[in-house]
Amino acid sequence: MADVTPEEYVEAVLELVERIPPGRVMSYGAVADALAERSGRASARLVGSIMARHGGGVPWHRVVNSTGRLPPGHEVEARARLRAEGAPLRPSGVDVAAASWSPEEGM
Repeated sequence: MADVTPEEYVEAVLELVERIPPGRVMSYGAVADALAERSGRASARLVGSIMARHGGGVPWHRVVNSTGRLPPGHEVEARARLRAEGAPLRPSGVDVAAASWSPEEGM
């Protein structure tokens, strides 16, 4: 799958984000890394761009930056959604060490 089209990569990102369990998170970079072997791409910025453009139909609030900062411009809603799911929160966002999820956990 190293020669995926841009559309296929968008779908792969969205499918992975849909698999993140409630109360857990992945960073943009972790999403990119998880798909890098299959797609030949590994860019946190690209994942962020995909989430901004196409992520409204998936649990977008479960994708944060590497320090746990919530999606820019959507911090209040993301915090409320994560709190409702029982995610461990910090004043600056989510506790990434406690809430991180890897696709291998879901297999």
